[in-house]
Amino acid sequence: MLNPRRLEILRAVLAAGSVHQAARNLSYAPATISQHLSALARETGLVLFEKQGRGIVATDAARHLADQAQALLADFGRLERVVADLRGGQGEHLAVACFASAAERWMPGVVGAVRGLQPNLTVEISLNEPVDGRGRRLPDLDVRTEPVTGPQVRLDGYERHALTVEGFLAVLPVRHRLADAPEVALGDLADQPWIDYDIYDSPIGQIVLAACATAGFTPRYAARLDDHRAAVRLVAAGVGVTVLPRLAVPGPHDGVVTRPVVRPSVARRIVVHARRDRRRAALVARAVAQLQAAARESDADAPGGPQHPPVPGVAGAVSPPAPRELP
Repeated sequence: MLNPRRLEILRAVLAAGSVHQAARNLSYAPATISQHLSALARETGLVLFEKQGRGIVATDAARHLADQAQALLADFGRLERVVADLRGGQGEHLAVACFASAAERWMPGVVGAVRGLQPNLTVEISLNEPVDGRGRRLPDLDVRTEPVTGPQVRLDGYERHALTVEGFLAVLPVRHRLADAPEVALGDLADQPWIDYDIYDSPIGQIVLAACATAGFTPRYAARLDDHRAAVRLVAAGVGVTVLPRLAVPGPHDGVVTRPVVRPSVARRIVVHARRDRRRAALVARAVAQLQAAARESDADAPGGPQHPPVPGVAGAVSPPAPRELP
């Protein structure tokens, strides 16, 4: 069986560029680092380093092993924290993975609701979009975006609950030529510089790109980043335009206006995957109920009521609205 600590040392050596630098970073003797690397080579049967001049260089096998070990070491680190929590009598956690706007708008209510049931509970929230991040623990709730017209993803060991279908808004500088229009046709933004807030091509970005393709163009980006709030500031500065889901649009913001997107309408489905765990069943059910209530409130707050754009066949759109699933 591979020794996780030796895999960590391998990654540390590759990151540092030398055994001696890794030894300094880890507060080990260089000889100790070398012994761990030799033991790892024996365990794997792989040549991990080769001599080059007076030093050594990592082989392709070593780099590939280190890359593949990253997820394993993250999982092992989570397991170590669980053991430490249990040993210290502090094993009460609820782990939530979600995207940034859900964390900002919905998580305060979720945290309050579950801590109302269990006051000593620690809620850990990690972001899963735009990058599919891995939190400190396996999530008990995983809130995700998916295309309305795409397949309904189901995760092993989880119950799937649809929360809402949400429309998108065009975000424009206040002096934009379309700022006074009641709505914006997506094709009217074809010749505009765009601000991309999803540089890692997560589901929300794919929904927007699919809708743009339906409108007959590919966005021309003036800036690309992974922060929707920063994207809004770039729009306010006059750098370009962007298209955001309603939940991600901040409150009144100097320098920008928002308008519904039409022809085609753009929408996403938001779902939560709730982990099947008898020990946390009451907490998970309470969290799902709070998320469903927050989603209904978001629907009611949208101009014109719930947003379910009736454009069948267009990426991200749906008609009629998908039924809610009960917990």
